[in-house]
Amino acid sequence: MLIDIIAGARPNFMKIAPIIDAIEVQQQNGKDIQYRLVHTGQHYDKKMSADFFEQLNIPAPHHNLEVGSGTQAEQTGKIMMGYEKLLLEKPCDLCIVVGDVTSTMACSIAAKKLNNIKVAHVEAGIRSGDWTMPEEINRMVTDSITDYFFTTSDVANNNLRKAGISEDRIFFVGNTMIDTLYKQMPRFQQPEVWKTLGLKEREYIIMTLHRPANVDSQDNLKYLIDEIVKSSHGLPLVFPIHPRTAKILEAAGVSAPNLHIIEPLGYLEFNYLVKNAKAVITDSGGITEEATVMSIPCMTLRDSTERPETCTVGTNELLGTDPKAVAPAMEKLFSGNWKKGGIPEMWDGKTSPRIVAHIMQLFGIN
Repeated sequence: MLIDIIAGARPNFMKIAPIIDAIEVQQQNGKDIQYRLVHTGQHYDKKMSADFFEQLNIPAPHHNLEVGSGTQAEQTGKIMMGYEKLLLEKPCDLCIVVGDVTSTMACSIAAKKLNNIKVAHVEAGIRSGDWTMPEEINRMVTDSITDYFFTTSDVANNNLRKAGISEDRIFFVGNTMIDTLYKQMPRFQQPEVWKTLGLKEREYIIMTLHRPANVDSQDNLKYLIDEIVKSSHGLPLVFPIHPRTAKILEAAGVSAPNLHIIEPLGYLEFNYLVKNAKAVITDSGGITEEATVMSIPCMTLRDSTERPETCTVGTNELLGTDPKAVAPAMEKLFSGNWKKGGIPEMWDGKTSPRIVAHIMQLFGIN
């Protein structure tokens, strides 16, 4: 059988790498299972794409649709057109999409509308309840036309059940991003900023912010950063920043002696900083998962999360988007009262082999 594996943006790459590994193991065992890696080109610069392929040992894509930048609608349309052309030339038996980026939704639609190709969604069923997030729309549309749902938690399972999905199409397998984390942890690399900033283990805080609610308003962003700086007890605040956010921050005139704005980092360097940090401040869903597994206190500056298990089981706490919530959370951290947290069920590094085993059973590969 031929499986298309779709990747288009930075969050996808960590999720597809272990699936490819698991398929290649089955190939070595003589199983008739082939894959075609399709990079849509949604993220196309070196830091957001090429570096990840290199660091995670992902093979070169069989096809790169090279859609580039554009509005949500422009990217969606270009991806659908490019993937449809590929399917017309050579259809696949199964299209695997991961996560919740534009490429996830667009390729699902193209596959189903062209030849009713079966679609498997890895990380299916997660919901934030926030329709202002493009990712939430991508998740809902993808799940509405998916055939096989591979889930990370029982919360996701219940979301799908409520939507009327039958049990025989839901497969609780765990989290492929955590497969990658466990595999790559021994390879984490100390970034140059470790030495240039004189960082020490558990004596700095790593930050990431990119969501519009936090960064689009100069005044709000300034207020938020000021609150973080004031309650940081003078610890270094390391902030790998997206160029767009950097411009807003600069225009807002935000600066502090312990606030260190740095370029985006590769996977191995960034997670080295997470693993050794005192805490993480973020508005990213994926980072809350990684922090949970590495037992690092995590503060999420969002009003909702599609990964509630990072809060109910893990080390994450949802603070909301009001900057006033930062100081009490930081006081909790510095007083030593942050929860210990645990690791959610099936986040054991063995998710991808489970996924491939289910696919082989579904398609009668013995």
